Amino acid sequence: MEKIAFITGITGQDGSYLSELLLSKQEYKYIFGIIRRSSKFDSSSRIDHLTSNPRFILKYGDVTDSYSIINILKHISTLKTDDTVLEIYHLAAQSHVQISFEIPEYTGQVDAVGTLKILEAVRICGMIKNTRIYNATTSELYGKVVESPQTENTPFYPRSPYGVAKLYSYWIAKNYREAYDMFVCNGILFNHTSPRRGENFILRKITLGISKIYKGTETKLVLGNLDSQRDLGHAKDYVYGMWLMLQQDAPDDFVLSTGKMYKIRHLVEKAFKHINIDIVWEGSGLDEVGVDKKTGRVLVTIDKKYFRPAEVDELLGDCTKAKTILKWHHHYEIDDIIKEMMDFDCKN
Repeated sequence: MEKIAFITGITGQDGSYLSELLLSKQEYKYIFGIIRRSSKFDSSSRIDHLTSNPRFILKYGDVTDSYSIINILKHISTLKTDDTVLEIYHLAAQSHVQISFEIPEYTGQVDAVGTLKILEAVRICGMIKNTRIYNATTSELYGKVVESPQTENTPFYPRSPYGVAKLYSYWIAKNYREAYDMFVCNGILFNHTSPRRGENFILRKITLGISKIYKGTETKLVLGNLDSQRDLGHAKDYVYGMWLMLQQDAPDDFVLSTGKMYKIRHLVEKAFKHINIDIVWEGSGLDEVGVDKKTGRVLVTIDKKYFRPAEVDELLGDCTKAKTILKWHHHYEIDDIIKEMMDFDCKN
């Protein structure tokens, strides 16, 4: 069966790994990606190695601009037959929780209304038939959790503009699935990371900061809430789960998670061990510090500016449904992930 894929957020961590996965499968005639004009010179660095492939096509646009989305879909329609399956992976988002408190309106426009514009563009272009859509949502939907672990049936209680915007995204996707018989899946993905993760996301911030301490370019790692707990996996496992969702006979919503939860302080300890430093904790609250057990040197400090206005204390997923229906499971364990990221950051 011939397929064409269209990925929003293609320059991000998940978009780059997903592109590699789809290009490895010969049934995909083309993989289209939407990219924004950016003043950041390395904004496409995660996918630059793919651009020489003739099946990999990038188009300028933005999920907040309906016209650009519709134009790309119209172009795709000229390349497909009636039997060609179009898979849309909607990954684009302002995805940093802390930053969403600083730019809540923009976060809403991208993460909430952006999803609506993707769905409406498919409907307006008359492309509902043979189109399958993956919509990226998040464990931040659960926020102030009412039960643990969290499943597809756990009530939502988002605690940030990002989480609230993604809640709209989740429900508008379900609405279009039911109202227009669209094949739309919501992926409720728990935290996932890799060496390609943005530098302001927690585990990448930890491994990058420690690598700078190792190289002598920084003296301390400054963090926020050390006691928040997260279910953390590898992006490669999670993009495979996205793909599996669109290969099913019927659309549905799935949690992807590892089922294991770690405190931020424990991630710090594991990462420092990679450079043969044992961290011990002294003090409490904002005065708590992480100290090199051997030398007594303070290597970790706390700054209240990194605390969220409304904290999410713990997130732990139950992916039984994905294991049962999709036959999905994670391969990377936390120690594997930290080793890969520390090796990458210390080298680069």
